[in-house]
Amino acid sequence: MAVDQALVRRLREEVADILARQRRDDAASGLPAMSGEDERQFARAVINRVLDAYARDEVSAGRTPPSHVDEEDVAAGIHAALFGVGRLQPLLDDRDVENIDINGHDNVFVQYSDGREARMPPVAESDDELVELVQILGAYSGLSSRPFDAANPQLDIRLPDGSRMSAVMDVCARPSISIRRARLSRVHLDDMVRLGSMTNEVAAFLSAAVAARKNIMIAGATNAGKTTLLRALANEIPPHERLITVERALELGLGEFADLHPNVVSFEERLPNSEGNGAISMAALVRRSLRMNPSRVIVGEVLGDEIVTMLNAMSQGNDGSLSTIHANSSIEVFNRISTYAIQSTERLPVEATMMLIAGAIDFVVFVQKQNDFHSGGRLRRFVASIREVNGIDGRVLSSEIFAAGIDGVAVPAAPIACIDELTAVGYAPGFAYLQGL
Repeated sequence: MAVDQALVRRLREEVADILARQRRDDAASGLPAMSGEDERQFARAVINRVLDAYARDEVSAGRTPPSHVDEEDVAAGIHAALFGVGRLQPLLDDRDVENIDINGHDNVFVQYSDGREARMPPVAESDDELVELVQILGAYSGLSSRPFDAANPQLDIRLPDGSRMSAVMDVCARPSISIRRARLSRVHLDDMVRLGSMTNEVAAFLSAAVAARKNIMIAGATNAGKTTLLRALANEIPPHERLITVERALELGLGEFADLHPNVVSFEERLPNSEGNGAISMAALVRRSLRMNPSRVIVGEVLGDEIVTMLNAMSQGNDGSLSTIHANSSIEVFNRISTYAIQSTERLPVEATMMLIAGAIDFVVFVQKQNDFHSGGRLRRFVASIREVNGIDGRVLSSEIFAAGIDGVAVPAAPIACIDELTAVGYAPGFAYLQGL
């Protein structure tokens, strides 16, 4: 039997009112605020009380109360609406779902990890309810509330499970949402070797590059696996190092794993309020990060003028930085950075940008996605190229030290100029990477 969504909405509001009243009472009494887990446990108890009262009312009115199974479904729906993502929760709970696209509340499409695509039931009763869901998520997902309305028709946030959600309204006929799953948040290089995303040789090289504090730029198309690789490289950084991450919307989640990174500060870009005040840009956050005693600065994704600030930081002794950028090849990265630099407030000319790149970036790692028709169309993601920056002569000089092999996955292709620095931290060309050994 389908869950009564109208009942879920009504009881959710009742439970939400009780929770809000409890928060106000605690604050007035000087009690500390409940932790997230404590509030969830309290909410479960409140949900059970509200459902019991509803069942008694139904019996008093001569109607049949919900069955035990129906009560469990309604309780799960209320909890998901309060702390999850409403009717999207079952899709996010399915570990095989990789991407979710919503073109209006009743046009829902999912892509599975094996390449299958399917149309799913509606995730809301109306487009207005869908917008309301996104507004709730924007209010509570992240460090500060992010509006989603006519004045702010775009929203990018990280969902509670780590997935990335991008939503737009008013610039398309119906509200549109895309969710990209973060199925490998605690990922290591050996996991990527096992998945076929890189060879043992590439994993050994990347591990050594991180250990040698080389500045690495990860490039690739949308959904190619840049963030997953960034997490894997970050997880090569020793636990004693202090990391500062700078992101438009929190998604890396490095601080969630205290055993890997106990000392992490995560900065998130702040959008202006309704009066146009209070914005803190990515560039400002990168500058601020340098004053926070970082061992390394990790910029989640470069999309604008923060590139100049980041390159300056890399070239001024902040070694070991990591970042990602959109590009169609490893060689195109330099032109893409120049484009961003020209558009920045500094408006750096191409020549100055090339000098900055040559002094800041050590390696560019290009990741690629490709449909593997031999395995039923499954989407493959892999490291296809690694380029070493060698200097400048009017343009950035570089060599492709790992290039695409027969199956597209990168294999050794040219000598490494800084090989002595890599061997000093344990790199032995030709030897397999072993996590933690």
